[in-house]
Amino acid sequence: MPFAARRPTGSSRLAQAVVIASVLALGACNMNGGGPTAGLFGGEKQTTAAPPPNNPPVIGGGGVKIAMILPTTAGGQSGQLAQQLKNAADLAVQEFPGANIQIVVKDDGGTTEGGQAAASQAVGEGAQLIIGPLNAVAARGVAGPARQAGVPVVTFTTDTSVASRGVYLIGFLPSTDVERIVAFAATQNRRSFAALVPDDAYGSVTEAAFRQAAAQANVRILGIERYRDATEMTAKAQVIAKLGGQIDAVFVPDVAQNAAMAVQAMTGAGLDPRKVKFLGTGRWNDPAALASPALVGAWYPAVDPAKVDGFKSRYRQTYGGEASPLAVLGYEAVFLAAGLVRNAGPNPFREDVLLSRNGFLGATGVFRFRPDGISERGLAVFEITQGGSKMVGPAEKAFNGT
Repeated sequence: MPFAARRPTGSSRLAQAVVIASVLALGACNMNGGGPTAGLFGGEKQTTAAPPPNNPPVIGGGGVKIAMILPTTAGGQSGQLAQQLKNAADLAVQEFPGANIQIVVKDDGGTTEGGQAAASQAVGEGAQLIIGPLNAVAARGVAGPARQAGVPVVTFTTDTSVASRGVYLIGFLPSTDVERIVAFAATQNRRSFAALVPDDAYGSVTEAAFRQAAAQANVRILGIERYRDATEMTAKAQVIAKLGGQIDAVFVPDVAQNAAMAVQAMTGAGLDPRKVKFLGTGRWNDPAALASPALVGAWYPAVDPAKVDGFKSRYRQTYGGEASPLAVLGYEAVFLAAGLVRNAGPNPFREDVLLSRNGFLGATGVFRFRPDGISERGLAVFEITQGGSKMVGPAEKAFNGT
């Protein structure tokens, strides 16, 4: 089996009342219907929806102006994703009862300079919130003018170097996956861990998150090995396998095909899968993982599909194509904005509201923003079965203010 290439990889009492109202509004839409971010919908092949005719640069006619900054003129995948995010914003405005928002879509061209120019124009026109950009390059340009004007940004990039107070990442972050799967394993009496990690940018991020999550869960790490190719993976798998009875869980944060190879190499070197649980990230929420005999019994974190099926169905019916994982985040961001405008008073996007410890309920479940701009999310845990998966740990329904 060839080694798979990896794709490169967001006054307390009043705030609580606002959060509850927003949660109820978001939840009501959820009930009608039914992962970078990769893996969020279960890894099915995504198709691009055809742009609706004459899709306007302004969505909605409400009184509160919001800018949505996207690479609308970019080619390739970026342009396609921009169109899907515009579609999702349009759907959110349609579905929120009496949405008092007006979303002005600005093009950043996918560049830092474009992001800066779009943000400067947006704040000059009175935008109270910026949703976007799509990537970190443009987000760095947006951050300066937005911060200077005191306008918060909710961006889709998962590059945590962009996050800061006032610049919030709404996407699914690798650290969220890692924290959830390690914490869940600890609750299942897994106390001694090892990790076999790809030696790349994603591996570095997940390894750092793994070390932190292990400390938080009070579990031991007995070994971490890194690999750059299939040959090195096999050698490092043998090192992990030698830990034998000392460990009861191994973390393998790679794409499904490579993770299956790693697990096969470890079990082939003598590691007993009946005693050791293999753990992955949202990258395993993929048909390749669910079809792999080597990964049967392994655990991975993901959004409960039941939470997004309604959105996907409504998107398909409205725009004639499949929604990408990013599209639901665009829907969540706009629906949240509309909810806060309705419930949070004349300054709905102030910091104490956006940083509510209770969080918000979106189409994918609960989420909240931290003061450093990083988002936290409630994820379910699934176990891979023969040709499928089953939920073994439900997602959090609330943060309970902790």
